[in-house]
Amino acid sequence: MLKRVQVYYSGRVQGVGFRYTVRQIAHGYDVVGCVRNLPDNRVELIAEGDEAELKRFLNEIATGDLSVYIRHATVDWSAPTGEFREFSIRL
Repeated sequence: MLKRVQVYYSGRVQGVGFRYTVRQIAHGYDVVGCVRNLPDNRVELIAEGDEAELKRFLNEIATGDLSVYIRHATVDWSAPTGEFREFSIRL
């Protein structure tokens, strides 16, 4: 089932290569979307794809090298919009 997930990461997630690492991880999964820094020092990730694939993608972020920078993650699931064609970093 196709889904959309929006995640807000807080902690030391800016200035440590977080977005670039997330983009690199995303290329190993069948997901599309974007990742960007927010003015309040959080990072926002939006991804669309098969729900099971999205869960594997998020699990790799949560348990891999990036986990040391994440203090909290807020995850919201919804229906996909189809707005993305690839996974990219938004400025």
